[in-house]
Parts: sequence; C-alpha cells; structure tokens
Amino acid sequence: MSAYVLVQIQVHDSARYEEYKALAGPTVKHYDGEYVVRGGKAEQLEGPGSPERVVVLRFPTYDRAKQWWNSPENAPAKALRQSIATSEMLVVEGA
Repeated sequence: MSAYVLVQIQVHDSARYEEYKALAGPTVKHYDGEYVVRGGKAEQLEGPGSPERVVVLRFPTYDRAKQWWNSPENAPAKALRQSIATSEMLVVEGA
C-alpha cells in the first residue's frame, strides 16, 4: 500500500529554499518516492491556518517513507529545511 508524506511549509529564506529543493529531490528518488504536489496554488478550505506551500510525496510503502525520513541521505536537506522554514509533516497510508 502506498504512503504519502504531506507537508505544509512556510519558507523564511526563498533563496536557500531553492538549495534545499536541489538537495531533497534526489533523496526522495533514492527511496523510491515521487513528488505528487510540489508547490502550486493552495487554499485553506476548512480549519485554521493558511498554507504558504504544500508538498505531497508518494512512496511505495509506509516503511519506505519512514526510511527516507530517517535516512543519512536526507539528513543534510532536512537540517537545511528546518533552518530556513517552518513545516508540518505527516506520513499516512493510502490507496
């Protein structure tokens, strides 16, 4: 069963965020993931908040998504993102 990583991001440094995207992309691919949504127009339809940027990743399994999240390959990109943006991220199984 596929798994999806859902991310809402508020970017604080746009220039360095481009650097993050370049680092993160290959790590997603290395763990058999793909971007389903990477930015684009977003609007809050219900609940508090207003997403600035939304990203959705699809992995072949929940475990593979967690392996990516905890991987040494992803660590530099994750550290950079955490220093230049505020994010909420979750993983969920899906069809």
